[in-house]
Amino acid sequence: MKLVTFEVSTPVGRFQRLGALLQNPEYILDLNATYAWILDKNGIDAPRRMADAVIPSSMRGLIEGGDYSLAEAQKVVRHVVSSWNLQEAIRFKGTNSENLLFPRSNVRLLSPLPNPNSLRDFLAFEAHTKRGYERRGQQIPEQWYKLPVYYKGNHRSLIGPDEPVIWPRYTQKLDYELELACIIGKKGRDIPEAEAENYIFGYAILNDFSARDIQMEEMICRLGPAKGKDFATALGPYIVTADEIPDPRNLKMIARINGEVWSEGNSGTSHWTWPQMIAHVSNEEDLYPSDILGSGTVGGGCGYELDRWIQPGDTVELEIEGLGKLRNLIVTHEQAHRNLIEPEGQKYVPAS
Repeated sequence: MKLVTFEVSTPVGRFQRLGALLQNPEYILDLNATYAWILDKNGIDAPRRMADAVIPSSMRGLIEGGDYSLAEAQKVVRHVVSSWNLQEAIRFKGTNSENLLFPRSNVRLLSPLPNPNSLRDFLAFEAHTKRGYERRGQQIPEQWYKLPVYYKGNHRSLIGPDEPVIWPRYTQKLDYELELACIIGKKGRDIPEAEAENYIFGYAILNDFSARDIQMEEMICRLGPAKGKDFATALGPYIVTADEIPDPRNLKMIARINGEVWSEGNSGTSHWTWPQMIAHVSNEEDLYPSDILGSGTVGGGCGYELDRWIQPGDTVELEIEGLGKLRNLIVTHEQAHRNLIEPEGQKYVPAS
């Protein structure tokens, strides 16, 4: 499944909902409301209460529901795809007279996982690591080959597809980073490498935006990154469940700036694998459902390696095979707060 978090506007305000993306043409199915509708049609008592328990209206709630919640959500999607005429179903109403199905163009996609438990970002690609050290006149330390290192990011600063990145006032060198994200689906501790894949809920594209000048200053002091990273991390446009990505180590990765290809790579070129990274994090430490792990930047996957720098007004688009395209526009504070940016007929809403 391709799972999204989407926002709908109603007479009483805006609401975030969990959805499944149905393609050809593209519709978004409200999983929680549709499940309640199906339960009601089957004569189940308190269908809304049961739906809220089994398929909650949030991505984090679904992930925390474990294998059963995921299996029920998959059943809902299979039922809709096999038995609904989507053009007619657009008129269906749920148990509270709410819409069940939305044209994708009628809703706003948010970060698919707006409130994860945590965010950790690794340095898994040797080519990227090597190039970074070379630019500083150094060699990769031997310790890098002994353990998969990572930093803890700001899990409260996630943004979604087509959401603007507001250029921090304190930086002169803003950078994109082409990464793959893994979302944890089960709680675990001391997870053996051989079992680690069973703890993966799904995958998504991740853009770890970086203020390179500030990041370098911070890390001279042997701490960080902090302000160099914490202002924005893009995730999306959706989460693809692990069962639909049979080989996460063979995905083509592309970054385009204003439509021009700047970076190309493959997820399989990482030195460290997801099982190795999961085993390392869970060593004497708990992993929780909705934890996000970033792969780090693929070789050649950022402006720092290329000595090319994005600017205000640039559109950064990351694409990973099977995971869609994640686009973000770079804007100044003045542009964002004056709502001047209107791509494809839709106004950007500044990040809160």
